[in-house]
Amino acid sequence: MSIWNKKPLIKLLAEAEDSEKGLKRTLTAWSLIALGIGAIIGAGLFVRTATAAAQSAGPSVTLGFVVAAIGCALAGLCYAELSSSIPISGSAYTYTYATMGEFLAWIIGWDLILEYAVGGATVGIAWSEYLNDLLVNVIHTSPIPFEFSHSPFQTSPDGLHQGIINLPALFIVTIISLLLIKGIQESAFVNGIIVILKTTIVILIIYVGWKFINPVNHTPYIPQPSVFTDEHGIDHSFGGIMGILGAAGTVFFAFIGFDAVSTAAQETKNPKTAMPIGILGSLAICTVLYILFAHVLTGVATVEDFRTGGKEASVAFAINKYMIGYEWLGEFVTIAILAGFSSVILVLLLGQSRVFYSMGRDGLLPKMFSDVHPKFKTPYKANLAILIIVGLFAAFIPGDIVGDMTSIGTLFAFVLVCISVIILRKREPDMVREFRTPFVPVVPILGAIVCLAMMYGLGWTNWLRLFLWMGIGIVVYFSFSRKNSVLNNPEKTE
Repeated sequence: MSIWNKKPLIKLLAEAEDSEKGLKRTLTAWSLIALGIGAIIGAGLFVRTATAAAQSAGPSVTLGFVVAAIGCALAGLCYAELSSSIPISGSAYTYTYATMGEFLAWIIGWDLILEYAVGGATVGIAWSEYLNDLLVNVIHTSPIPFEFSHSPFQTSPDGLHQGIINLPALFIVTIISLLLIKGIQESAFVNGIIVILKTTIVILIIYVGWKFINPVNHTPYIPQPSVFTDEHGIDHSFGGIMGILGAAGTVFFAFIGFDAVSTAAQETKNPKTAMPIGILGSLAICTVLYILFAHVLTGVATVEDFRTGGKEASVAFAINKYMIGYEWLGEFVTIAILAGFSSVILVLLLGQSRVFYSMGRDGLLPKMFSDVHPKFKTPYKANLAILIIVGLFAAFIPGDIVGDMTSIGTLFAFVLVCISVIILRKREPDMVREFRTPFVPVVPILGAIVCLAMMYGLGWTNWLRLFLWMGIGIVVYFSFSRKNSVLNNPEKTE
């Protein structure tokens, strides 16, 4: 019974063919591009751009987006090869199982729980904040009371109120989980509408904001290296090359999501051509929009505005302060962000439930997670389990604790995906690959290096949390998963 047992490719591909038992194939390349853009444009663009400009790079945050996009594109090319040759639910988890054995597959599956579930909870909490913003600034009514829109660990700024439970965050996670149980095609339709809304707003801000750019704000484009201390007393390298790398680590969060496209491989018509188009297409569209958006935002408002005035809501702040006559656009942004956050939660919970489905089928998690609903053909028990986990996180834990853990978990998954491509080329040279990553091993090695560099930029507190979470995962593996693994115990298969 070895922990390094690998799942044979023949077995993996047979599972993909066995679609009677499996999931419905309904998604096209266009649905995948929309799914990718849906996951990518969200909290990251609207919140992180201003943060990166304030703490790290000033106007050169655009170059930070370029660095982050290069890392994602290199990892994306590796994802595209794996997802077109192993078109199975579970993304990085499944690829690792086939290349590096069960133990590392378990580690990555456990790590993806950190990315998707914790990410989903983080965005749910941000959704709750923006809902109050909408109630106060757009609809002009009173907000949801502090007690019922914050976790028990939070006290209001005036010290009079103590949070009890974050009900709006719990509400949005519940609604989206139920939508996913109903079926993925309905989910993709809802997502498509939201994507059009979000993309329209980003293009509107770029188009309208362009004439409000003040060249003074863009000089110097790359500020001189210095140190910026934020309100928590944490020092950030500002300006120069270190500032750009710091910005890349911060805005990397804005690209998370294109990997979630690869988790829907089993529900895609003709995944071998649709998958690469979906992953790289959504990445390319978003990168161009991001660079233009960051260029406009840093041109309209000053770095000082981002540090003191706008904080999380910097985009609306910049519009209201400088783009006179376009206040309606500021209100529109708040609505778009709410819609945008909803579609990000949708894609994260979709990815999480498909990873649970794959791990349940392999026996590494309880078998019931791989049960498919007789009518809706979705892994409904996995969705319900995730609803409970993510719901508890969203309702009772503050958002800032869970935020950066998502980035470090994702980068770790990207590193392993890049390595998987090299191993599979050596071990299975004759495997049918509909899409081949160019310049192997150069592209995967560069991808792994760029992602490790961004992980390095995330600081020791996040490394500590990652190791703690992995420690718990190793205990679970040796106490449950190893004994119940279908691969290690062939007699347990049906």
